Amino acid sequence: MRAMRAEQFNGYDELKLVDLPKPAVTDGKVRVRITAAGVTPLDHTILSGKFHGSKAPLVLGNEGAGVVEEGGGTDFPAGARVMFFGAYGAFEDGTYSEWVAVRKKDLCLIPDGVDDVSAAGIPVAYLTAQVGLTRADFRAGKTVLAPAIGGSIGNAVTQLARALGAKHAMSSTTNHAKAEQAKALGFNEVIDTSLEKLADGVRRITGGHGADIVIDGIGGEVLSEAVGALALEGSLTTLGYSASRKTTIDVINLIVPQASIRGLNMFLQPLAAVTEAWNVIVPLLKSGAIKPIVSKTFPLAEAADALRYLIDGRPFGRVVLTI
Repeated sequence: MRAMRAEQFNGYDELKLVDLPKPAVTDGKVRVRITAAGVTPLDHTILSGKFHGSKAPLVLGNEGAGVVEEGGGTDFPAGARVMFFGAYGAFEDGTYSEWVAVRKKDLCLIPDGVDDVSAAGIPVAYLTAQVGLTRADFRAGKTVLAPAIGGSIGNAVTQLARALGAKHAMSSTTNHAKAEQAKALGFNEVIDTSLEKLADGVRRITGGHGADIVIDGIGGEVLSEAVGALALEGSLTTLGYSASRKTTIDVINLIVPQASIRGLNMFLQPLAAVTEAWNVIVPLLKSGAIKPIVSKTFPLAEAADALRYLIDGRPFGRVVLTI
């Protein structure tokens, strides 16, 4: 089978199209013919040699969509369309390939009306978003901020919070054109940080209240600014660092409102938490209350270009490989 494998972790040029054996079906695993694979910032982090635990050579891609070929039993019969996320592409070969042996517990049926390309970009973003909201004790009426409306986490959190009854579901962008694009897509609480500071925008939208919950996948100065937007007893969850792993925090922004910061690592989440998240996400997908946004697709052999487009182009929406 064809696969795009990182021979070493030294950048884009290390991604090579290789021919590998088709994975065997073993106990607890289901062979899935991959039709589309989500491209994520984690893939770039691994390829750059900046992620702990990954070892080359490695087929990248930790989320995807496809068709069950064998081993799914009655829950996932042959021909069923599925999507999934897991340690694939980080600690074992992943979805930048034609077939993957997927742990049955990681699979979720793709709802009717959701195409494979869209489905490939659902698991990481929406599972992370929902688990983050649950851990932050989200409930209807809360105010939520998820910076970077064009990014997968920012967009997914904003959509989920809005669909689940948030009083305010806010995001941000540093790009005025993206702010206008977001508005055209119905995201009406996006702060254009080329015109105002993030915290000022949050206070303006919430009438001075601030954000009860911040889910941040950006890090760097965005995280620092977001801490200053927290409401009384608010919490910030940090789960990514596409801007930077380092930032500076004014501790007074934690002390005065008695706010808190916590981390989220999806690889450490128990199965029950992921199942609970799917149970929220799937009905919202079926109803159309949430809808993944795909910016661009690339064929498998152009995986390096897809990653470069994601990281350097900073598109509005997901980047997906078609296989």
